[in-house]
Amino acid sequence: MNAKGWAATPKHAAYDVVIVGGAMYGASVSWWLTTMPDFQGRILVIERDPGYNFASTSHTNSSIRQQYSQAINVQISQFGAEFIHNFKQFMGGDDRVPPIVLQSFGYLYLADTPASAAALQAAQQVQAACGAATRFWSTEEIAAAYPFYNLDGILGGNHNTVNEGYFDGATIFDWFKRMGRERGVEYIANEAVAMTLNGAGTRVDAVTLQSGETVACGQVVNASGPRALLTARMAGIDIPVEPRKRFTFIFDAEKPLDRPLPLTIDPSGVHMRSDGRYYMCGCPPDDDGPVDYADFAMDHAVWEDKIWPAVATRVPQFEAIKVINSWVGHYAYNTLDQNAIVGPHPTVTNFHFVNGFSGHGLQQSPAIGRGMAEMLVHGAYRTLDLTPFTFERIAQGRPLLEKAII
Repeated sequence: MNAKGWAATPKHAAYDVVIVGGAMYGASVSWWLTTMPDFQGRILVIERDPGYNFASTSHTNSSIRQQYSQAINVQISQFGAEFIHNFKQFMGGDDRVPPIVLQSFGYLYLADTPASAAALQAAQQVQAACGAATRFWSTEEIAAAYPFYNLDGILGGNHNTVNEGYFDGATIFDWFKRMGRERGVEYIANEAVAMTLNGAGTRVDAVTLQSGETVACGQVVNASGPRALLTARMAGIDIPVEPRKRFTFIFDAEKPLDRPLPLTIDPSGVHMRSDGRYYMCGCPPDDDGPVDYADFAMDHAVWEDKIWPAVATRVPQFEAIKVINSWVGHYAYNTLDQNAIVGPHPTVTNFHFVNGFSGHGLQQSPAIGRGMAEMLVHGAYRTLDLTPFTFERIAQGRPLLEKAII
């Protein structure tokens, strides 16, 4: 047993569903499977890092938004908000389950060029058609609502405070795991190192563990986060998913703002928001390429050279601030179109993807986990149609481009 009480050795020689990766997506998919009356099978979740020290789930900013350029992503987040607001009910009304509060401080995307303003306006129309409350604001409207911004050079912005903000994703994650295990989901502290395909190469017959055991499987789910490519290659499949560094800082302000700071996406690429009595901010590196799977080294020059100047320029009250915490996480970045890859492989038909979320995986986990469970049980999506995320677009080089990436 490890510190979390997980065994390393599987209890059985065969499972109906084997999930490689036990962070947010392994937990979501496995829990959703337990809610489906038509599924009575065995589920094995294999997690190489049971402390989740390096999981993207542990480094998330735990935010949710409807401000996307693709309608399917808007709809996914709308269900995500519904799930957050009704978390206890989704968990069966269990009295142990706490309520989850969505702190709807909102998102504000700022545009500093005619092209970026036009892109925001086009996205606002997509969002409004889905029922989102996003509005394109002039600089005068932004200044009236948030007078602390320096709006020099800004031409406008998209704003929404309805079901946009941050929430306690860690508690949702914990209850996915806890409730799943109570219902029979088996988590082991181990690592998948190989897969055995049938003679035709159309199915994964078994998964080999680092400890030497081999388990037979009915279905396999790749829920490996930034390591998704390594798992896919075990089945002879390539996917355009790579780990990319993202930096997060928590700071205190000598002169706090007189109202909550929405999650502000600055044209510089820096984003910032309220975080209780403090503020959270972050950005990608200027050289935003793939990194080693084990590279979580902090680059403090990112704060001095990029984040602090951008934050202090946009909000002059933030000229005097102090960093109180910081961390580095990895995006599971889909280099084709920054969108998820979801569903079965067309050739290796029992190998399924929940990969490549490019930074918006946590907020999408309720809807994607449900959809993946539906696919595993019924062979089709029964609630939200996730076919836009099919692997076929990857094979064909046909991007479903998501422009609103932070």
